[in-house]
Amino acid sequence: MNSYHAPLHDIRFALFDVLGAQALYARLGFASAQRELLDAVLEEAAKFTQNVLAPLNAVGDREGCRHDPATGKVTSPSGFRQAYAQFVDGGWSGLVAPEAFGGQGLPESFGVALKEMIDAANLAWGNYPLLSHGATEALKHHGEPWQQEVFLKPIVEGRWTGTMCLTEPHCGTDLGLLKTRAEANADGSYAITGTKIFITAGEHDFTDNIVHLVLARLPDAPPGTKGISLFIVPKVKVGRDGAIGEANAVRCGSIEHKMGIHGSATCVMNFDGAQGWLIGQPNKGLMAMFTMMNTARLAVGIQGLGLADRAFQNALAYARERLQMRSLSGAKFPDKPADPIIVHPDVRRMLLTCKAFIEGGRLLSYHAATLVDVLEHSSDATEKQQADELLGFLTPIVKACLTEWGVECTYHALQCFGGHGYIAEHGMEQLARDARITTLYEGTTGIQALDLLGRKIMQLQGAGLQRFLAMIQDFCTQHGDAAALAEFVEPLAEKAQQWQDLTMQIGRRAMANADEVGAASVDYLFYSGYVALAYWWARAVAAADTSPSASAAQKTAKRETARFYFTRILPRTLAHAAAIGAGAKPLLALDAALFDH
Repeated sequence: MNSYHAPLHDIRFALFDVLGAQALYARLGFASAQRELLDAVLEEAAKFTQNVLAPLNAVGDREGCRHDPATGKVTSPSGFRQAYAQFVDGGWSGLVAPEAFGGQGLPESFGVALKEMIDAANLAWGNYPLLSHGATEALKHHGEPWQQEVFLKPIVEGRWTGTMCLTEPHCGTDLGLLKTRAEANADGSYAITGTKIFITAGEHDFTDNIVHLVLARLPDAPPGTKGISLFIVPKVKVGRDGAIGEANAVRCGSIEHKMGIHGSATCVMNFDGAQGWLIGQPNKGLMAMFTMMNTARLAVGIQGLGLADRAFQNALAYARERLQMRSLSGAKFPDKPADPIIVHPDVRRMLLTCKAFIEGGRLLSYHAATLVDVLEHSSDATEKQQADELLGFLTPIVKACLTEWGVECTYHALQCFGGHGYIAEHGMEQLARDARITTLYEGTTGIQALDLLGRKIMQLQGAGLQRFLAMIQDFCTQHGDAAALAEFVEPLAEKAQQWQDLTMQIGRRAMANADEVGAASVDYLFYSGYVALAYWWARAVAAADTSPSASAAQKTAKRETARFYFTRILPRTLAHAAAIGAGAKPLLALDAALFDH
């Protein structure tokens, strides 16, 4: 039986001891975000995710979703719809939405803790409200007042959900190829026609209406990405006055049969002259859509974190109980017929790898979310700009690294079970299957790597990287004389310098051959992720040492896990640096026609 227990102790440590969230919230004007309230909300979130969502995880995997071709309707797994009703009744759907639109107005970074718990408890279920958050952001920033009143408020209340409709059968990441068209109606609306695929929660039985945000082309649109507009297309027609009309001409044609997340409906959506409303400016839809996409990319990174944590929790419990062989250095539990497998170095390697990625990744991702808070609520223009640069830089790292590490951790956790991990009884194989999608949707790892190196480093001249390097330098300077932190500060400073040198090296090569960027991008992404995590592990040790709430056991655990990370995982950067140094030639020398020879 696979279970989940919300790691509230470490979530609190990350938010309040390391990131200083309480002081940040006060400075940004979150009057209601008092520690007593936040602690109470975390406790209630833990109860909901542990007791309501987690038991449905296996149910969703076993039953999946059902699509009725005659009606286009989708039925969710048993208990999913009722769990959503509890989610709405608990006020969770509007936790971080502005109070002006019916939300509770709590900080984005605090909402990430709820998101992590949901994804760990039941990733497939969590996909239904996932894009409602993105739709909220898009409508909040780009919607007209009437659109915010008519569409945004019901989404915040949880009465409706949202989707993001980008991908078409003939185009994925290259949105410049999309063919869905929009033609003006006499009443100011548009008729949307086309087919979208891979639409998460495109159809379901949770709510009466679903708000699709759809990319399409106007008749006079220029070619490529400069000719894309964004439209609000509800499942049920809604007038400008909020009046509910008849069913719109949008229908789920089928649902995908997938490797994992069986409880999440992944739909083919057909728009046949469906009524839609333009959001934002004509031919500027990609800008509005990126508001959703960037939010979703951070959210998917959190999915990798949540899955890794649930897998680790179950593997750790199993490793403490499963008896097999004796320790190579002598029996550790002589009163038992064999030692539990947690005494064996290789099992410890797998468990510590998970622990290092989870607790370090929690800091990395939560910090990125605090930048969203700064960007939204700071009154200092310089601070907002710096937060924007750093957030843009960190977003592809959070999305790609946390999901790739999530896959690694779920596989390590499954391996700890041996053959028992491969069968369905313990639920580990489901976590491994579910984790695999996270590296694919909302932009594959390769796409994130190109965004990081090609855009955030080359095009934007590494502004975000310089911000992060400055953070590392400040930390190393502050703790340069602290003997207790020397084992972390010195290698961290060295890696930061190498990071900068490696970036310059790639830049020089790219001036002569643009393919050098593509050839180096994934290795550069991982190099960046490993160094970023090293910084947060050093920060974690420093925070634990000075925290009045950290126990002696927690301080020891943080320090020893940091030592493991610095000595056993951070050296992976050496391989990535070597691969980058090899350049593009080994990748491009073989003619494509010879790949099968």
